[in-house]
Amino acid sequence: MPVLRVISTDKADELIGRLRRMHGPLMFHQSGGCCDGSQPMCFADGEFKTGSSDVCLGEVQGCRFFMSQDQFEYWKHTQLILDVTPGRGSSFSLEIPLGVRFFIRSRVFTEEEIEELR
Repeated sequence: MPVLRVISTDKADELIGRLRRMHGPLMFHQSGGCCDGSQPMCFADGEFKTGSSDVCLGEVQGCRFFMSQDQFEYWKHTQLILDVTPGRGSSFSLEIPLGVRFFIRSRVFTEEEIEELR
């Protein structure tokens, strides 16, 4: 099975499905922590304009997941795990009005996984 840079939990998958039914195709961008803290932000696909300094880490449930190149350099040795927790985040992410927010857990890749990613 291929090594993935970003995966999602069942709770995140359920919320993505709900948001997709409400808003159509979605995308994620991992915030760098400036105004909204460092959290994954969910947008209608194309609503957040990515630039040449953004890296697409892969997809979760068919939704592209981006982060800035600078942040990727810091996180490139870890697998990001998209999850959900109760509470209202302070962002423009689509899930916020539902009383929940996405968050990231992570785990360090093994040496074998890092080699496979290369």
